[in-house]
Amino acid sequence: MQKTYLCIDLKTFYASVECVERGLDPFNTNLVVADKTRGKGTICLAVSPKMKMLGVKNRCRIFEIPPTIKYIVAMPRMKKYIEYSANIYAIYLKYFAKEDIHVYSIDEAFMDATKYLKLYKTNPIELAKIIIKDIFKTYGITATAGVGTNMYLAKIALDITAKHNPNNIGYLDEEKYKKELWQHKPLSDFWQIGKGIERRLNKMRIFTMYDVAHTEPKRLYKEFGVNAEYLIDHSWGKESCTIADIKKYKPKTNSISNSQVLFEDYSFIKARLVLKEMVELGSLRLIENNLVTDTVGLYIGYSKDAIKSTGGTKKIINYTNVYSELLKAFLEIYDKTTNRNVAIRRIGVNFANVIETENVQLSLFTDQEKIDKERKLELAMCSIKNKMGKNTIIRGMNLEEGATTMVRNKLIGGHNGGE
Repeated sequence: MQKTYLCIDLKTFYASVECVERGLDPFNTNLVVADKTRGKGTICLAVSPKMKMLGVKNRCRIFEIPPTIKYIVAMPRMKKYIEYSANIYAIYLKYFAKEDIHVYSIDEAFMDATKYLKLYKTNPIELAKIIIKDIFKTYGITATAGVGTNMYLAKIALDITAKHNPNNIGYLDEEKYKKELWQHKPLSDFWQIGKGIERRLNKMRIFTMYDVAHTEPKRLYKEFGVNAEYLIDHSWGKESCTIADIKKYKPKTNSISNSQVLFEDYSFIKARLVLKEMVELGSLRLIENNLVTDTVGLYIGYSKDAIKSTGGTKKIINYTNVYSELLKAFLEIYDKTTNRNVAIRRIGVNFANVIETENVQLSLFTDQEKIDKERKLELAMCSIKNKMGKNTIIRGMNLEEGATTMVRNKLIGGHNGGE
């Protein structure tokens, strides 16, 4: 049986929510979602469709908006956007079982519509229209949709062809894809082809999906390794992965990571404090989820683009989730590899090879009583934070100058949570 997928996107989602909340039409309102307290260099998380019509690009910076355009600046409210997203997901559940829905992002989702077309006695275009109409009627948010015979084609139909149709719905099967998009440029318009991959393909004199499809596979495998398989399949409009496959997938190895862009340039000493805070948050997350790690990784990015990032990984002798042990490993990497003479702007931490605590054997060479005592203390901290709020119990370092934890505890996804 030929599969049928829908991929639905909520158009300029954050900006549309802010317009709806103000009783304004996103297509007739100049509005950007940005935290202007961070200065004119802050990135706009979204701009309204009207702003796009005036040539303002999504994800631009405030200073890049022409001064001749008057517009509303809406402070990001991530709680509100999550609320809208959850409510719209409830609309999807009216038409599909959750097993046939894959939430791709806060504003985008895939649905396997194959078995529902007969049930609703309709075709996929009409079904997409019904759902889009339901979303707009209920929440005032405009949606677009891609329909395809596999997930890749549904996504490409959404990203490339839907915008050219008056009903905001695009459709692609393999033959239509080859006929209409084999010569499409640029390659970065296609799902999973970023600017970097596009440049590498261009150096190989490959400029279209037709070129990819008709390039000797050995050349592609030499350049991209195993990822060449996806490039080749996608160039022919093929995709074997299904929503059922995604639901069943379990990674062989797990990791937990966290990163942040600092509010300003930080010195070596001040950034070291932030690193301590980030390790503490990672430790609490591991303990709360009953997980341990034996490998940690650190990334340090500098204010000057000319300076290469530093960091590295370190293997810990025993699996652990205890703050003191993790911090020791991170500080060894930080003190050994970090450039002390250049301002720091980005920090990333990673806890790799994560497994459940029950799978770890006790070691004869560790003070298990001391470790258990520290772990119980941190578990108690997790419990208090979950019940009373993340900032109800903090360490002394969180009050030092340059500390970021208390501010970031109020953020969602790195942005203002709002009300």
